[in-house]
Amino acid sequence: MPNSHHTDVLIIGAGLSGLSAANDLKQAGLKVLVIDKGRGLGGRLAGRRIGDATFDHGAQFFTARESRFKAAVECWIEAGVAEQWYSSYPGHPNGHPRYRGVPTMTAVAKYLATDIDVMRATKVLSIDDHQGHTWLVSLDNGDTVIAQKLLITSPVPQTLELLATSNIAVPQDKQIRLGRIQYEACIAVMAVLDGPANIESPGAIALDDGPIAWISDNLQKGVSKVSAITIHGAGDFSAEHFDNDRMEVGQQLIDAAGSYLGDTKVVEYQVHGWRYSKPRVTDDSPCLVLSENTEMAPLVLAGDAFAGPRFEGAVQSGWAAAKALINVN
Repeated sequence: MPNSHHTDVLIIGAGLSGLSAANDLKQAGLKVLVIDKGRGLGGRLAGRRIGDATFDHGAQFFTARESRFKAAVECWIEAGVAEQWYSSYPGHPNGHPRYRGVPTMTAVAKYLATDIDVMRATKVLSIDDHQGHTWLVSLDNGDTVIAQKLLITSPVPQTLELLATSNIAVPQDKQIRLGRIQYEACIAVMAVLDGPANIESPGAIALDDGPIAWISDNLQKGVSKVSAITIHGAGDFSAEHFDNDRMEVGQQLIDAAGSYLGDTKVVEYQVHGWRYSKPRVTDDSPCLVLSENTEMAPLVLAGDAFAGPRFEGAVQSGWAAAKALINVN
């Protein structure tokens, strides 16, 4: 029998922005419910197992620049869900420390979701601005949610589609801003090897030309117990081949990575497509209060398309959205 859930704030998306916002909102004394269509937590913080091999196949690392975020990273390190991976790799100057999740990148999302009410494997079908006071949200499992305030953290094209199908009028100036946001696609290959990869320490390679943007050695990284690499296709290559046969495209990327495999062979591989892997064009603001100067109930948009296309940007966008929701009536 369908249920009706009541909450102060409903958050669509259990990625970094949604979970970071949820923590701040809960700390402010608000009742929060997070809904995500995926089975896991973290959005593009994604891990996968193939036999004895383990992969980070979404976001690979994060850096820390701003003081509050640096403090958060220190908390994650103390909690054992993050550690420094490297600060430089062959042929590149020393840079910011790169951190990784432990044992995988999804560990950070799981930590952020502690004590947060998250409904997974559930899709939002429509949202209804119920008389300008609350949001009535319909879910694909037949349930509904009544929320005083709403935060949407999905990729902007998906958010705009939800708003359009729900007949939610977006003010023209904000529609223009949202329309400028663009994303890169990314095809990710997870390949199990029969021996060590030919990749120098620390097991990470960023490439500027050709079909490959990134290769990481999950064994060197400490993610996998056996030899396994993640290959990220470059943005242009991924967009061009996104709708092609996935295994064929994966084989093309494996072939292109041949020099980094050495004499080892690929035993097994899987392919995943990120249609909205990272924003190429972002909005200047850390979040967008869509309900501002309208009659609709409080509605805020957040995500890495607003504060910058990085792990840190996604978290900061969530923090900014929480602050906006706390202050808006």
